Amino acid sequence: DWTMSAPSTVNFLKTVLIVDALTCLGFGLLLTTGSEFLAGWLGLPVALLFYAGLILFPCAALMIITGRQKLPNAGLVWLIIVGNFVWAVANIGILVLPSIAPTMLGYAFVIAQAIAVCGLAVFEYRLLGDARRFATA
Repeated sequence: DWTMSAPSTVNFLKTVLIVDALTCLGFGLLLTTGSEFLAGWLGLPVALLFYAGLILFPCAALMIITGRQKLPNAGLVWLIIVGNFVWAVANIGILVLPSIAPTMLGYAFVIAQAIAVCGLAVFEYRLLGDARRFATA
């Protein structure tokens, strides 16, 4: 049975939050600066890609602020977890809109990032639960 100590669980949660922030920053830069280029390859509207990228910058800031706290605020971590799941669901929802006609690469791009975001959310959820159990033990 693999277990972690309270400090290592909190540190790992903080690391995952920073990784989540860095992926948001990277993806945000990709989408905002490359929206016109990507639109052709993905079959997704330029504006959708650009504004989706813009949304990621304040999300990344929240993740960095939370990840740098000595003990990440549980409410903020919950906001990040819920935000990640909402992002993933919204992205999958975009694929079924009749006005959107993604290419096969577009489908793969959207589905892969939705799976990755859900993976981060699950990781954050599990680590938050572990950290809270340690805090009350």
